Amino acid sequence: MKTSYRRRRFFFPLVMVLALLVVSFAVFWLWNNVLVAVIAVRSVTYWQAMGLLILARILLGGFRFNPSAARPPYGGGAPAWREKFRQMNDEDRQKFRSEWKKRCSDKP
Repeated sequence: MKTSYRRRRFFFPLVMVLALLVVSFAVFWLWNNVLVAVIAVRSVTYWQAMGLLILARILLGGFRFNPSAARPPYGGGAPAWREKFRQMNDEDRQKFRSEWKKRCSDKP
């Protein structure tokens, strides 16, 4: 167990650097092969593409490395009222529905 943690701890930075290099190459290639042909922009070097990638990540996404960053905002999942409605008994549900209809009706 301890050796796998050490192995992951060693390889994680290497994988992150490798991913940065690969994604930077993708940005470099796409910029020079697509944007130069479509709109009037200059081609960029590999290091400029990496800088653009890092700048876009800072401005648009930030650097969040925790798994909670992938969750939808406000906790995700079903709204709180849905769980409350599920836990009501039949009498409370009927009372809730009639009150809701009374509030939402067009009659004054």
